[in-house]
Amino acid sequence: MKKIYHLGTCSTCQRILKELEPLDGVQLQEIKTEHITEEQLEEMKALSGSFESLFSKRAMLFRQRGLHEKQLSESDYKALILEQYTFLKRPVILVDGQIFIGNSKKTVQAAKEALHP
Repeated sequence: MKKIYHLGTCSTCQRILKELEPLDGVQLQEIKTEHITEEQLEEMKALSGSFESLFSKRAMLFRQRGLHEKQLSESDYKALILEQYTFLKRPVILVDGQIFIGNSKKTVQAAKEALHP
């Protein structure tokens, strides 16, 4: 399975999607309009090892809610991601049992190589 969870209004996501083209056979899920399900999040966690690895501490709400001053548990990270799409570190790219999280050059390059072997 090849799938990319992204945010359509995010210029970084748009740039990465262009960089990863062609996206033949890749399912795109725009997380603002098509929210992540608990099942999808559990699948991502199984591949990444933790909900924290999927959580974006750069989200504006992270500081606004004072979450940076709290000790969050795995269940907190899971609940926050399910509650508010902006807490998902993006993009999240799934390629045949592999997961690529975030927008670092190294991550994007690895995802590109996995998508286009």
